Amino acid sequence: WLTAEGLSAVRPDAAVVSVRAPSPERAVRWAADCRAAGLAVGCFRPPSVPDGISRLRLTARADLTDAQIAGAVRVISRGAHR
Repeated sequence: WLTAEGLSAVRPDAAVVSVRAPSPERAVRWAADCRAAGLAVGCFRPPSVPDGISRLRLTARADLTDAQIAGAVRVISRGAHR
């Protein structure tokens, strides 16, 4: 669903999905936008990860409905394009 929105994300083997952010500053703003919309996301940027690897971390749960996932994708995608 994320890649259909033009975001760089890899299909995970587990419930954690990393979505690449264009810069550390952008990752912080993007995560804040997601949190303001009610999504709990992680934000990883240097120095906790190598330079050029800033990402949002998303964790799915088995109890999420398709509608909830679609809503989360809309919020994440909207934040990516700000």
